[in-house]
Amino acid sequence: MKTLMNRRAGVATAALLCALAGTAFAQGNIDFTKVEIKTAKIANNFYALEGAGGAIGVLTGPDGVFMVDSQYAPLTDKIVAAIKQISDGRIRFMVNTHVHPDHTGGNENLGKLGVTILSRDQLRMRLAGGQRPAPPIALPTITYNETTTVHMNGEDIRLIPMFNAHTDGDTLVYFPNANVLMTGDFYRSVGYPFPDRNNGGSVKGLIDALQAVVDLAKPDTKIIPGHGEIVDKTAVAAHRAMAIVIRDRVAAMVKAGKTADEVVAAKPTADYDAKVPQGATTSERFLRAIHAELSAAK
Repeated sequence: MKTLMNRRAGVATAALLCALAGTAFAQGNIDFTKVEIKTAKIANNFYALEGAGGAIGVLTGPDGVFMVDSQYAPLTDKIVAAIKQISDGRIRFMVNTHVHPDHTGGNENLGKLGVTILSRDQLRMRLAGGQRPAPPIALPTITYNETTTVHMNGEDIRLIPMFNAHTDGDTLVYFPNANVLMTGDFYRSVGYPFPDRNNGGSVKGLIDALQAVVDLAKPDTKIIPGHGEIVDKTAVAAHRAMAIVIRDRVAAMVKAGKTADEVVAAKPTADYDAKVPQGATTSERFLRAIHAELSAAK
């Protein structure tokens, strides 16, 4: 296990459950001038921020501020202003849970403020590559592929790699004292699961990552998804169980030689559709991802 040392200690935290909403990572239709950053206190020195992208986590204390994810670049000033309302400390660290721009879009601005950015190795490589490479200042300067711990503000913040889940660069972030888990988008409490195969995600890895959350969380742990309301482990377990049922139904159809269009037309998610809160990932998107993965494995 890698460790980033910090000598100061903080205080223990208490639990407070609240709701947090998020949006999909396509920013083309967002009017950022109208976006307000809302802050919810989750524990004694831990806050969740809601804007127009993925969930942001903020740990405060005498050692400065530790952030989870950066949302979109046009929102950085508003996000920093919101953080100043809850802490007069400097933003020292920010970890990206995965590569999508609604979670990494503010990296460049935070880098210019002197924030140290952390992420999985694969996330940095994807930001640096592709058709629109991120500038060097936006890239994580500390990367890892094994569990890494940051010690600050009385927390042992655990950055836990989740392999080939939503993407190939996912991190589960655990704040033990605050009793908070942040999943990024391998768990979203709205919509169907989204294994982003174009960025190394997989159905199998996503299901495994959901199990990791269930195993790590306590009954009263606050689980902050990449998008949607804060939940407890029972909701994550139910989400995982649903994913397995749907995967197995599609597997039977793939074995029978059904095409992706035929799988979608068969509506194997029909008994879940009314129960799943509406989100960016539709049942069709999930079904096609499962079909593609299982067909490739034949």
